[in-house]
Amino acid sequence: MKTLSDLLAEGVSGRRVLVRADLNVPLDGDKITDDGRVRASVPTLKALTEAGARVLVAAHLGRPKGEPDPKFSLAPVVARLGELLGAPVEIGTEAGAEGTVVLLENIRFDARETSKVDAEREALADELAAKADAFVSDGFGVVHRKQASVYDVAKKLPAYAGGLVLSEVQVLHKLTEDLKRPYVVVLGGAKVSDKLGVIANLLSKVDRLLVGGGMAYTFLKAQGHEVGNSLLQADQLDQVRGFLAEAEKRGVELVLPVDVLAATKFAPDAEFEVVDATAIPADREGLDIGPKTRELFASKLSDAATVFWNGPMGVFEFESFAGGTRAVAEALVASDAFTVVGGGDSAAAVRALGLPEDGFSHISTGGGASLEFLEGKELPGVSVLEQ
Repeated sequence: MKTLSDLLAEGVSGRRVLVRADLNVPLDGDKITDDGRVRASVPTLKALTEAGARVLVAAHLGRPKGEPDPKFSLAPVVARLGELLGAPVEIGTEAGAEGTVVLLENIRFDARETSKVDAEREALADELAAKADAFVSDGFGVVHRKQASVYDVAKKLPAYAGGLVLSEVQVLHKLTEDLKRPYVVVLGGAKVSDKLGVIANLLSKVDRLLVGGGMAYTFLKAQGHEVGNSLLQADQLDQVRGFLAEAEKRGVELVLPVDVLAATKFAPDAEFEVVDATAIPADREGLDIGPKTRELFASKLSDAATVFWNGPMGVFEFESFAGGTRAVAEALVASDAFTVVGGGDSAAAVRALGLPEDGFSHISTGGGASLEFLEGKELPGVSVLEQ
C-alpha cells in the first residue's frame, strides 16, 4: 500500500491531489456540535498544502437522496476547516492554486456516488479523476463503502493511503493480529442488530465482553428477566440466547448490568430510581447502567491489556443518564491498557463529557468501518489501495 509519505517523497508541488476526507459531522442547524472528524482531516491536508499541492477534497454530510439539499451543504464544514487550517477554504468544482484547499460540495448530492450499479459509480469516478493527478484516501469512516469517491476513483488515479487511514488500519491490526491479553470489549448503543456480526466474530477472540446501553435489555430479556418499557429487540432474542450459550461454551466472560437507572419516561428530566437489572418495573425503562454496574465494569477493565469500546452505556445526551458512559470512559483513561474508542457515539461522548482525548490510545473516526473490520469483513476502500 502506497502512503501519503510516498506521495510527498515523489513531490506534489503544483500537482492536483484529490483527497477523500470524512467530514460527516453532527449539526445543530448550521452549527457543528462535534468537530472531531474535521480536526482529524487536518494533518493530511496540511502536509499536502505545505508541500505545494493543489488540494481538492471530496466528502459527504448526512444522507441526502442523491440530489442537492441545502440542509446537507458542507458550508458549515468549510468555515471550520478554514479556521483549523489557518487559511481560507472555499466550495468549488476544481482544484485551486498551489497550497490551497477547495472542497467539492457534498459528493452524495450526486446519486452515482452510492449507486449499486458499477458503471454509474465509475462514470462519476472518471469525472473526479479528470480533476486530479493523484488520489489520497483519508476518510476512514467511509472505507467500508464501495462508493465512487472511495473505491472506484482509487482504481483510476495513482492512489495513496492518507495518514488517518493508515493509522486507523494499524490500530485495528493491533486488535486482531498483534493482540495483547486480557482482551476486553465493551459494547453499548441502542440495538443488538447493529452489532450482530461483530459479537459473533468477537466471541472467538475476546476474553471478556461487557454489554451495556440499550442493547443490554435484549440480553437481560433473553435470560428471562423483566425489562419493563426498556428498549427491546424481541426479534433478536433467539440470536442473543445463542450468543450467551456460545460465550459459556468458549469460556468468554460475558458481563451484563446488575443495576440500572429506571426512568418513568424517555426525557432529560425524567424521574428515575436505581433498580436491580433483573427487576425493572413494568412501567419504567432503563436509560443508563447503575452505580453497582459502573463499579463492576470498571473492575472488569482494570486488568485488561487491550480494550475496544463501541457504544455508550446510556442516554449520555441527557445529563442525568450520562454517568455510566462517563464511568466506562474514566476507567479506560485510568487503565494502562491499549485502549481504542471505536468511533461514532462513543467518540462523540468522550468529547461531549469533556474527557481528555489523549487519555485513550486511539479514538477512531469510523464507527461502522471499525466494526466491520472487527467482524472480519473486507474494507473495499482499504483493499483497493493494496492492489
